[in-house]
Amino acid sequence: MQYIKGIDAFREGKRTAVTLGKFDGLHRGHQKLIEKICSYAGNDCVSVVCAFDMQRNCLMTKEERKKLLDGKVDYLIDYPFTGDLMTMEAERFIQKILYEKLHAAHIVVGSDFSFGYRKRGDHQMLERYAQKYDYTVDVVEKARLGDREISSTYVREALSHGNIRLAQELLGYPYEMTGIVEHGRELGRTLGFPTMNVAPQDGKILPRYGVYACRVLIDGKWYGGVGNAGVKPTVTQEQRELFEVYVYDYEGDAYGKYITIRFLEFERPETRFDSVKELRACVMQDMRYGEEYFREHPLKKS
Repeated sequence: MQYIKGIDAFREGKRTAVTLGKFDGLHRGHQKLIEKICSYAGNDCVSVVCAFDMQRNCLMTKEERKKLLDGKVDYLIDYPFTGDLMTMEAERFIQKILYEKLHAAHIVVGSDFSFGYRKRGDHQMLERYAQKYDYTVDVVEKARLGDREISSTYVREALSHGNIRLAQELLGYPYEMTGIVEHGRELGRTLGFPTMNVAPQDGKILPRYGVYACRVLIDGKWYGGVGNAGVKPTVTQEQRELFEVYVYDYEGDAYGKYITIRFLEFERPETRFDSVKELRACVMQDMRYGEEYFREHPLKKS
């Protein structure tokens, strides 16, 4: 897969099968769009995901999106929301971007796709101009789970309730965060359970504040862990988001290393305790919860 930053940097002689959107989370609904453009890709056509810049409070970082799409599509274009894009009339977008820049042969969008100034363009407009600009349009219906459409909003809602299993079912893959292990106050070490502190990637949301069973990837190996997502209200007033995790059976020094935390199951909400003694008692209970969880759900290799 070729990653391109900005539409003007796209150079490809072949025509394209393209899908467009924010693609925040690359959930199962997005995956239907991507599968469709890949079905068109071949000797005379390449597959292109054109992803509009995501804002803060996102389900995934750009690096995570690149990783998930690598090997699946030919091109990923990050398209920033410039002033020109925000004020571009919908028909001009079809002519200048889809026709002249992307050389679109097949355009694949969701039923609620909108584009252009004040979102005046939709899939019906794309269909009206299909013959003029020589492309086909596929309108893909929303993926559903039960009686509800799968969307980034639905995933965020699941995460905000700590419903990790539902979030994973909507996404089609586990919800994770990656970061560098920071030096903290080392209170956990003092209390007998050394922990690792990791800040979420810039712009990426944490699930509901609280304690989770999780898997932790360190130096290419997965470990079981139990940790707290939140702001550690008992020991700091910073209000800085962190994930503090105790990793079972890990004895090395992880400071300064990139680790990945895969959320598995929510145990309890984050709590402010009146004393460090109360905190320690509850953390010991959390650790027993984690041990029981991994007895029932043994770690797999991947």
